[in-house]
Amino acid sequence: MTIHNRPSMYLRSTAVAIVAALGAALPSMAAAAADLIVRYDQSQLLRLPRPVAEVIIGNPSIADVTVQGGNLLVVTGKTFGITNIIALDAERNVIQDQRVVVDQDDRRTVVVYRGPQRHTYTCAPTCSPALVIGDDPQYFDAVTKAAQAKVSASQATNQPSQE
Repeated sequence: MTIHNRPSMYLRSTAVAIVAALGAALPSMAAAAADLIVRYDQSQLLRLPRPVAEVIIGNPSIADVTVQGGNLLVVTGKTFGITNIIALDAERNVIQDQRVVVDQDDRRTVVVYRGPQRHTYTCAPTCSPALVIGDDPQYFDAVTKAAQAKVSASQATNQPSQE
């Protein structure tokens, strides 16, 4: 007399289906890159497996990208937030779709609250004012003007003389 154990056959076929589904899903999960963490006003390098022909930035106000040497991207954090970068090859195939998170480097940042007003400083090792969105508007404007004056002065000294 032969007894067929239908529940064990059902469990076995279910297990095979689950393993097959996981096996199909794993390659796509492995291809997804981890978040690229970029600090505000700093840059990170992102090396791609082959040369890039075009770069698409999801939100250009959050991050900026320049291509160096074909397959090396320099990603600069412009303001806080999350965006993505899509790198395409010459045939417009996706090389990489990379999520980018721009956050603050809290290790070197000091925030001073004066009542409702916030002032942010970068301390490495001495403290200097930092441009951070959300700071007191008068403080932010004063720091912006000082930064622009500094850039203008450095550009003037780097210009070749007209003699």
